[in-house]
Amino acid sequence: MQSFLGFSSYYRNHIKCFAHTTSSLYKLCSKDIVLEITKERTDAYERIKYEFTNALVLIFPPDFKLPFKLYIDAACSQALGEALHQRQIVDGEPREGVISYISRQLKDWEARYGATKTECLYLVWALDKLHYYLEGAVFEVYTDCTALKSLLNMKTTNRHILRWKIAIQYYRGNMTIIYKEGKSNINADGLSRWPLDNVQRNPAYDPEL
Repeated sequence: MQSFLGFSSYYRNHIKCFAHTTSSLYKLCSKDIVLEITKERTDAYERIKYEFTNALVLIFPPDFKLPFKLYIDAACSQALGEALHQRQIVDGEPREGVISYISRQLKDWEARYGATKTECLYLVWALDKLHYYLEGAVFEVYTDCTALKSLLNMKTTNRHILRWKIAIQYYRGNMTIIYKEGKSNINADGLSRWPLDNVQRNPAYDPEL
């Protein structure tokens, strides 16, 4: 199991909700754990195998001459989720594929933020985590928060938002924010809504992945 997880982990940025899916499997690698094959663990194992054998379109390497698409979702009060996509010619046809998935749990104080402040946090965090793709690149941000579209022109005295606006300004010339309903924003919406209770108890759990 350790070998399987080690191999799979190498591709974790291309497997949606990898940390959450494998949480029950990582428990088998802990000391003094009773080896018990449960439906949850069997399903997790089969899910990861499925991802390798029936992979969705992965775009690698990215083409920095083409625009990127960043999908973010702040509808969940527990976690955030983002997905970076790009549309390229694959096997002679234009197809949109995944560059990377990122997600993390919200801190206790972050969970008390309002929708606009939360979505602003998510955008800043995504820009920081994915800066090596997005710096100097043209990209669109798809969000289910209507207020984020007017964020850069918003008048506010909130120190967090003011600081984040400065960080976002760096990308302003190359970034376009587009509203997309959460039910249509499935890739990011699913990452933010995935159950976290069991994952947090996993000793190998990394809240940044």
